[in-house]
Amino acid sequence: MSENRRKGGIVSETSPKHRYTYGDYLTWDDAQRYELIDGSIYVMSPAPGRRHQEVAGEFHRQLANYLLEKECAVYIAPFDVRLPEREKRDEDIATVVQPDLVIVCDDNKLDERGCKGAPDLVIEIILPGSAGRDRKTKRELYQKHGVLEYWIVDEHQSTVEVYLLNAQKQYGKPEIYTTQERLPVSIFSDLAIDLKMVFKA
Repeated sequence: MSENRRKGGIVSETSPKHRYTYGDYLTWDDAQRYELIDGSIYVMSPAPGRRHQEVAGEFHRQLANYLLEKECAVYIAPFDVRLPEREKRDEDIATVVQPDLVIVCDDNKLDERGCKGAPDLVIEIILPGSAGRDRKTKRELYQKHGVLEYWIVDEHQSTVEVYLLNAQKQYGKPEIYTTQERLPVSIFSDLAIDLKMVFKA
């Protein structure tokens, strides 16, 4: 990492391995966005393109319309999700991520900093360079922390991979949905997302 990032509290790449926490994260004052997973830094991609914004925006529109006057709420990035290993102070948490969208149904998990604990649904829209992390590292992370439903959206292929947490607290084989389908939201019995509207040209 560059010298100016070290001034923001981040140790350079040539330094010995350092385990970061949310307390460190809050001190970083440069313009770059980061995620922490088990104390390791992941630099996030630059601002996504127009297509990414349109896809995220349409997911948000459909979800937010459904959730009007309901107990659950949908949030769109940037929105910090802290995933503690166990009960501990915010500043000691070693994992904080910024999914593209999340749904949270437990008010007790929400505060002014975002969400502390597993959301009910997480949506990640993959970018060049993020596909491997979204499909492996984050899938394992969300499974470990008990996210009930995890969607991986490929805006270029116009597909959504849906992982559901089973009785063994594991994600099974994903269901794949394409642009001509309606995607059922398993945490709600009466909602399906119109993917034709999400992926419209």
